[in-house]
Amino acid sequence: MFSRKLEAQLRYQNVPYDWEFKTLASGDEVNKRSGTRFIPLLRTPDGWVINDTISIGPFLNDRFIDCPVIPTSPALRCACFILEDFFNHWYPRHALHSRWCYSNNIDVIGERFGKNSILNKSIDTPISDEESEQIKDFGELMLNSFGAKACEIQGAGPEHSTSMRQDFTNLLDLLLSHLERHDFLLGNRACLADFALVGPFKGHFLLDPEPISWLGENLGAVESYVDRVWQHGSDTQDYFPDDDLPETLDPLFDYVENMYQKFAEWSINAALNDKKFFNLDLGYGPFEARSMKRLEKARLHVQDEILKTNYKNSPIGNKSILNFYLKDSLA
Repeated sequence: MFSRKLEAQLRYQNVPYDWEFKTLASGDEVNKRSGTRFIPLLRTPDGWVINDTISIGPFLNDRFIDCPVIPTSPALRCACFILEDFFNHWYPRHALHSRWCYSNNIDVIGERFGKNSILNKSIDTPISDEESEQIKDFGELMLNSFGAKACEIQGAGPEHSTSMRQDFTNLLDLLLSHLERHDFLLGNRACLADFALVGPFKGHFLLDPEPISWLGENLGAVESYVDRVWQHGSDTQDYFPDDDLPETLDPLFDYVENMYQKFAEWSINAALNDKKFFNLDLGYGPFEARSMKRLEKARLHVQDEILKTNYKNSPIGNKSILNFYLKDSLA
């Protein structure tokens, strides 16, 4: 999902790029060069290798100034980074669950991972019978070595299928209520948050057999939005005028506070107190998830961006969605 997030930004800003797959053969060398095992990585023409889309997004915005993707007005800029953080860290729960907790996905996902990781090919490239045999059962291998554990870490295992699907539907309804009136999250121009939202849809929910079935009659609306973000940006497009935040964002902000921010605060608090797991109930029943220190790093990144603005005198200044980010500590 984060690779597709980055690709969406590159496409929107009309930045030329080429794909390189991280394969089993190249993995160790790539990890050593980048200092991380995570993807995506961005290798620039001048030899830089940058990881983490939280850093890559502003870097590309500042470097390709003809097509900016971060609003400059205080409220919209804050909303951009807040929503990017939300989509970055909330939708992975649904993406992992919908991919690895349903048997009808495993063979399909295994073939795609096998094409990338073993054959060094795109998922859209036809392969021979011999190559198919070479990557047979790769889905089960990925499930047992990564997928099942990743779901457990997020508190999103198969035993939570009803709550995960209900939460997915509730959030989608809020998003589409806003997007049926506006082309993008913050007006007529895409921002970092749009790329963070498109990433899981392009890489998971519109691709995998199970989650695409969850979209139902909303499939067309989702595809239309993703297609808009997937295009090159235009000079005629702009964000909401007068630093305005329309009322259609309020239900989404409430959801972010009551769901993601609560989850993140408990996770961060547990991590800062050296607890590996925490227990929480967000309204669908209790679950256990692993604490994640990286959520604090992300929170402080957004805090820094908020404090750079004149947010107090802007339309977002009195909104409680800021409180999570402005706290000195969550320990």
